[in-house]
Order: sequence, then structure tokens, then C-alpha cells
Amino acid sequence: MRTLRLADGVEWRTVDGEIVALDIKKGIYFALNRTGALLWESLSAGTTEPALASQLVERFDLDPTAAQGDLDEFLAGLRTNGLLVET
Repeated sequence: MRTLRLADGVEWRTVDGEIVALDIKKGIYFALNRTGALLWESLSAGTTEPALASQLVERFDLDPTAAQGDLDEFLAGLRTNGLLVET
């Protein structure tokens, strides 16, 4: 099973339960809502895709299929922006 984590070079802070991040290398700013913040914080420590999906289901009482769809979209955005490392 692959471990997912945030790429190096991204500075971020939690502000009122949301994430404000800056990709230092590219100079791109990101803002994430509370749902994204939950995932982001887990990714900062390293996690797996099933663990992330489980967090969404438990924390937000989502249907597992809906949670996986939301997670897929979130991870795709991170990949597109070079913010995700998979090992």
C-alpha cells in the first residue's frame, strides 16, 4: 500500500480550522476548507488513501462512495499541482 504525503517546499498554517498554504517554489497560494484541512493535516504526517477515505466517512458522516469520490478529486488536485508524494 502506498504512503501519501505532502511534497517539500510548501509552507502552511491552520487558520480558523482551514489551511492556508504557499508553494514556495512556484509562488502559488492555496486555501483549503475544513474538509481539505483534515486531509492536508493527515498528509503532512504521511498516510494512506484508505485511511483518508475512512476519516471523511467518520468525521463528516459521508457515504463511503461519496467520500472516495471527494478524496479522488482532492488528491488529483494535489497531484496536478505537484503537492503530493507517493511512496
